[in-house]
Amino acid sequence: MSTWGRASRDEAFTAFVEQSSPSLLRTAWLLTGEHHAAHDLVQAALVKTYVAWPRVRPEGALAYARKVLVNERTDSWRRRRGEVVVEAVPDTGGRPSTTSDDRDLVVRLLATLPEQQRRVVVLRYYADLPEQAVADLLDISLGSVKSAASRGLASLRARLATSEEEVR
Repeated sequence: MSTWGRASRDEAFTAFVEQSSPSLLRTAWLLTGEHHAAHDLVQAALVKTYVAWPRVRPEGALAYARKVLVNERTDSWRRRRGEVVVEAVPDTGGRPSTTSDDRDLVVRLLATLPEQQRRVVVLRYYADLPEQAVADLLDISLGSVKSAASRGLASLRARLATSEEEVR
């Protein structure tokens, strides 16, 4: 590859990273529930995306990077074979939650879901992807997406109701 071709490729990738990093980082944070783990996950996904950059279509770059991100998360979860689940949501003393408290609660509740349900809920409702796109991204059937989303949301609602009762 010529120097000019590589420079052009690097410029395009740099622009992509600047544009897509916030979205990838938010998705990674919801998948991991940990700030540092999310940054590590995004970094690993971007490294793999850069390696494949000559084959990535510009209009599909974010979807490609998101798929790499989810696959990296799945691989790390398989290596770890488990999650750290919090015992209880902290008591807010009956006062309304702040935005930061709400985010913390969402991450804690997401951490209680099985891995596939968490991935489906984050991609479907946070990343706002259509069901078919989630199925394609996770390489599962459309029915599995619908089932995981339904079960995940039901579990989140039940846990949220329980945590709200505990605050009262």
